[in-house]
Amino acid sequence: MDIRKKFLDFFESKGHKVYPSAPLVPDDPTLLFTNAGMVPFKPIFTGEKEPPNPPRATSSQLCMRAGGKHNDLENVGYTNRHHTLFEMLGNFSFVDYFKEEAIAYAWEFVTDVLKLDKDRLWITIHESDDEAGKIWEKYVPKERIVKMGDKDNFWQMGDTGPCGPCSEIHYDQGADKFNGPEDYLGGEGDRFLEIWNLVFMQYNRDENGKLTPLPRPSIDTGMGLERITAVVEGVESNYDTSIFRPLLEKIVEITGKEYFKDKRGASHRVIADHIRAVSFLLAQGVRFDREGRGYVLRRILRRGVRHGYLLGMKEPFMYKIVDTLANQMKDQYPYLEEKKEAVKEAMKLEEERFFETIDKGMQLFKEELAKTTGDTFSGEVAFKLYDTYGFPLDLTQDMLREVNKKVDIETFDKLMKEQKERARANWKGSGDKKVNLKDIEKYPENRFVGYEKTKHKTKVVAVFDEELNEVEELNGSGWVMLEETPFYAESGGQVGDKGKILKNEEVAAEVVDTQKFDGKNLSKVQNAKLKKGDEVEAVVDESRREIAKHHSATHLLHAALREVLGDSVTQAGSLVEANRLRFDFTYPKALSEEQIERIENIVNDVIARGIQGEVKETTIDEAKKMGAMALFGEKYGDIVRVIGFGDFSVELCGGTHVKNTAEIGSFYITKESGVSAGVRRIEAVAGKAAVEYAKKYINEVKSLQKEYKAKDLKTFIEKQKEEIKNLKDELKALKQAAVKEIKPVQKDGKNIVIERIDNANLREIATDLKGRFDNLVAFLAGENKGKVTLVAVSTVPDVKAGDLIKEFAPMVGGKGGGKPDFAQGGGKDASKIDEMLEKVKEKLL
Repeated sequence: MDIRKKFLDFFESKGHKVYPSAPLVPDDPTLLFTNAGMVPFKPIFTGEKEPPNPPRATSSQLCMRAGGKHNDLENVGYTNRHHTLFEMLGNFSFVDYFKEEAIAYAWEFVTDVLKLDKDRLWITIHESDDEAGKIWEKYVPKERIVKMGDKDNFWQMGDTGPCGPCSEIHYDQGADKFNGPEDYLGGEGDRFLEIWNLVFMQYNRDENGKLTPLPRPSIDTGMGLERITAVVEGVESNYDTSIFRPLLEKIVEITGKEYFKDKRGASHRVIADHIRAVSFLLAQGVRFDREGRGYVLRRILRRGVRHGYLLGMKEPFMYKIVDTLANQMKDQYPYLEEKKEAVKEAMKLEEERFFETIDKGMQLFKEELAKTTGDTFSGEVAFKLYDTYGFPLDLTQDMLREVNKKVDIETFDKLMKEQKERARANWKGSGDKKVNLKDIEKYPENRFVGYEKTKHKTKVVAVFDEELNEVEELNGSGWVMLEETPFYAESGGQVGDKGKILKNEEVAAEVVDTQKFDGKNLSKVQNAKLKKGDEVEAVVDESRREIAKHHSATHLLHAALREVLGDSVTQAGSLVEANRLRFDFTYPKALSEEQIERIENIVNDVIARGIQGEVKETTIDEAKKMGAMALFGEKYGDIVRVIGFGDFSVELCGGTHVKNTAEIGSFYITKESGVSAGVRRIEAVAGKAAVEYAKKYINEVKSLQKEYKAKDLKTFIEKQKEEIKNLKDELKALKQAAVKEIKPVQKDGKNIVIERIDNANLREIATDLKGRFDNLVAFLAGENKGKVTLVAVSTVPDVKAGDLIKEFAPMVGGKGGGKPDFAQGGGKDASKIDEMLEKVKEKLL
């Protein structure tokens, strides 16, 4: 039974619009991840947005609970129900229907569609919600309706936001199977399984905990797909369902280790769960990082790798499960299939990084665990595991939980705080500036007219000081809001415009930047003399339109990257300025010189073809039909702007662009580098900046040709390289001849050699001497690029080479050692070499 489809079809038949799953990264600063089905609809529940038409919705929403308030990570693999990533089936009403209909729909679906036994269904309601209780009595005997308190039957998404009493449907799995002390309604046992939560959204909770009635009482329900599938399929654990069985079978195939349904199978279950979370986060554009969502992604992956390590895996393996997952989920989530190669590449690279250190980290963990006498593990060692070996704290805690121990978290936090303070001290940035937005909110959005104009007569709507507090008149620095503005506000990687504002044909302000606040374009000004209502002319710095060339070149670069590297390449960030561009993209390894040259050639070919640019405003669905590339999770309005250059490049973009690719002139890649795991960066120049870049190298070539009187610089360099090689060979031969002339000094039957030989391989010379003379004691020293090298050999029993190095290396500011017959060392102070050798002579001669 395809429960997801049946659920969505059922509610669609009841007049609900089916919505696709929103991104796991929500457009909500209070949440780390989308952790419930209602998150995409939160602005509607709070009254910030008008309800859609129709005012009822249904969805199967991907949710993550592995960080923040809702964090199930530590339980995953050890219980039947907990997951990092799961699907939440839900139906929602926005002031359309309330408790009566919500309860009726829920009962009809579970009994008529899913055919669950009515006699096994129990209902819980909030202790204050007599209304819901009366409604339920129409369907369920009164004795199977139980009142509970806030802990069980009052739902809220976070510390603040929409909330309300709720009613839960529980399925009785039977006293014959589940009869433990926690197997009661509301207990921690598995007898009474909560399958559906109907939330009656009546309140909004503010930062002080105060409940205020919502202007639009609504319905929000949630039923976990994994859990209801287990009930319908008649199995005791979510991991025994058709959702997880293919993944567990693949893990058994890869590891060669049998899966057990008891605690012995915990590692298999952890991997099966975590591969889903990691794959979807990567497919949706989250990248491995040391903080934030990227850190959560990394710790989930590394927790999975550690459990694979317990199963005997010593090399990357999780990425091999992605194909199975993508094939299983592709009908509902086609982007996972489309991006699976990029997901596998990024995952494999991160696995390789962790496998490089996991052995040493596990050894350190075991050594410290053996020394731990109480129940508290060293915070210093936990921090070293994190900082040096890449073990997230909760991975160490996870391992300790298995032996009933805990981390000295106070010490760990202290060391982490010190590290962050050191990082802040070394950072040269100025930090984010806190500004006031309240004075801006009352104004409507102003219109941008800069796509076609660089000069525009308009009116000053408002003026603000540097902290965005509204003022009557601005004298000096601050912000200006124009009724219509040709100044582009920084967005989509394109920097904000600069220019000037004229009043009565005289400069009334210099525009040094333009930013967007609360949807309005505001220009930052200095030397301003402006007030609200002034009639002005806004003039964009014409040189800024070089930005358009770089922005269009960025689009062409993106298309060229996908042509050369494959469609798995996606944008991961960009910066577009007047004199350069920077483009970050997903790719697991450095590009070869051949790939870089090919990408550069493709872009220049498109520029040379003079392809006419086309700008079209349309719906997001129509844009996608046109083949426009949209970033996953990016928020787009009802109407989007599509920038196309023939069939080579079609993208959604609000930036400024050239009308024809020929206007770009030329394009050069100046640098390719790594940004983070699985993300590369290309820096490039176009337009005038490209001309200057090319002229610089042409002038350098001409200068070298003139200086060395070489018409063909390449031939000249080849000749120089050959000459240098010959000179090196001659020098080596001379040194070898000089070494052959070294004559040992005889002392007490020993052949003693004490020599200074600079810029030479002393190890080779010592080995040569050892082969030529018996009863040899040799001490060699030399300088090479400012550093001191020391080598000693001895073939006599009463003189040890290692002791000689240890004794004399400190004289040149160094150290060293070795075996009795051969030792070496180094130092920093070459000025002391001769003095040191005199001391060696005093000792040996």
